[in-house]
Amino acid sequence: MNPETPNPFRLLHIDASARPGLSGQDRHGSHTRRLSRRFIRRWSESRPLDVVTYRDVGGAPPDPVSGDWIAAAFCPPARRDAGQRAVLAQSDRLTAELIAADLVVIGAPMYNFGLPAQLKAWIDNIVRVGMTFGFDRARAGEPYWPMLPPGKRLVILTARGDFGYGEGGRLAAMNLVEAGLKVPLAYIGLNDSDTVAIEYDEFGDDRLSASIAAAETAVDHLVGTLLANRRAGGQPSTTPFFATSPK
Repeated sequence: MNPETPNPFRLLHIDASARPGLSGQDRHGSHTRRLSRRFIRRWSESRPLDVVTYRDVGGAPPDPVSGDWIAAAFCPPARRDAGQRAVLAQSDRLTAELIAADLVVIGAPMYNFGLPAQLKAWIDNIVRVGMTFGFDRARAGEPYWPMLPPGKRLVILTARGDFGYGEGGRLAAMNLVEAGLKVPLAYIGLNDSDTVAIEYDEFGDDRLSASIAAAETAVDHLVGTLLANRRAGGQPSTTPFFATSPK
């Protein structure tokens, strides 16, 4: 372990799988929970004083956006009444966690080619006008701008039933998971990301085992790379980490 932690890093760890357990440990356990827990464990072994905030949106989903939520979010803060503030209280907490984090680690399984509804609800709660993005219809040029503090990074740890969803793969055009996270998060200012994926889950054969092993190796390598850049005081590599399995 490295005892030197002059500036504690803040990690936001989010799990979105509806499966509560871990693959390889629990019957029908989650691959993404397995990868995200491994990532956080590896990181904490090297930097035990860093702060990890955990949010299990798979087990405790955020409330979906409602008409009252929209009305409250677009009402100027000084004019919100007690009911509107109460409607936004959960979103306020989720948004504060994101703003405080230096690194956002999301376990995001693929459900029907896209994100779990629970994770989409989290996104809808943290894309907030006046908090994570700005809007001014009278502004010259682009009327929208990101408001997240700079320097944050996103790690997507995902799992897929089929194979070939990675860049250049046979099903790449049907992979809406990475885009579903990267597009809205870049919109609010979180632009840099890495992805590690497990594939072949529905096959359950040696290809799945190989894919899990490759993904775990990729997670370890990614943690090492990000920590090395952290120690050097630079920005983490922007090279994406795609781990699938043998073709």
